[in-house]
Amino acid sequence: MAEIHPFYQTHRQAMEAAMRERLDLADAMLRERAQLSDIDAIRQEVMDEFEIVLTQIPYVGGAASRMSDFFMRLTGFMAISRVLRRHDVPVPVIGEIERETYKAQLLTTSEAERLAAGRQFMSRENQALMREQAARSVTRAHQAEFPDDFVYDFVEPRPQDSFEFGIDYKACGFCKLAARHGDKEILPTICGLDFVAYATRGIRLERTQTLAGGASHCNFRFSRLSPDAEAGS
Repeated sequence: MAEIHPFYQTHRQAMEAAMRERLDLADAMLRERAQLSDIDAIRQEVMDEFEIVLTQIPYVGGAASRMSDFFMRLTGFMAISRVLRRHDVPVPVIGEIERETYKAQLLTTSEAERLAAGRQFMSRENQALMREQAARSVTRAHQAEFPDDFVYDFVEPRPQDSFEFGIDYKACGFCKLAARHGDKEILPTICGLDFVAYATRGIRLERTQTLAGGASHCNFRFSRLSPDAEAGS
């Protein structure tokens, strides 16, 4: 088996713990919606597949890249999807299970911590970091060094726009990973997790198109949710 990149190896224990927690949260849904009975065997199959996924995650700069966290948080869902597809679970059902499991997992963190993370994401300081990394992502030097990374532009709002800032992803690391390993069918499931992740942190994500859906880019637009909407997230 291929080796796990040293950067991901240092985070392996935490990533595996997160996977086990997701499987605990998904237990009832796997029985009732996926119509699976031997859940212990499914759990082991998912963890075995996750070991394979860990060797496939591309290195995109480690702690210096904001996209490394995206890979560490979400590629585990590729392991779940692969296993459920082998057991003939319909892709829409896989999507439901993964979205609800991810939301339940995110909500184990206190509301105060989640909203603080959302404020940090929307902060001027983080926007400055995203501008800087977006500008670097489109350079030939960066793409030559990290060919499997995301490529994106930072989008400034115009006077008539209602969002605070945006990101246009022109190349997607997950799309590249899925194309390489035969996971294109489950890409929309991974894309759907974005809405859950931002909403639980008090952020409204608007997106009308994705690379996975055949568009030229993914158009992420961010704004803050109202306090009432935050309370219901």
